[in-house]
Amino acid sequence: MAKLLQIDFPFTGPFGAEMAGALKELAVSITEEPGFIWKIWTENASEKDAGGIYLFKTEDAAQAYLEKHTARLKGLGVDKVNAKIFDVNEPLSKITGGPL
Repeated sequence: MAKLLQIDFPFTGPFGAEMAGALKELAVSITEEPGFIWKIWTENASEKDAGGIYLFKTEDAAQAYLEKHTARLKGLGVDKVNAKIFDVNEPLSKITGGPL
């Protein structure tokens, strides 16, 4: 069963097009993670938050990426990383157009 990983954390920027340019290499590297299916990048410039919603093939893959990304963020000085792993209800998600 696919697993959804939700991550958010304090982020001072850049946002928007500047974020896209600055983090392009990171985005490409994420596509090479074991079990990775897709990611939707999230940002809220007014609240100074960023993160993402990821879909992985397995819970082990989601957990491994969460540990790697949390360590990377902490290495960059981010002290609070919020994360949850969810099961995906595929039949209902397909009805509502979820990208499965």
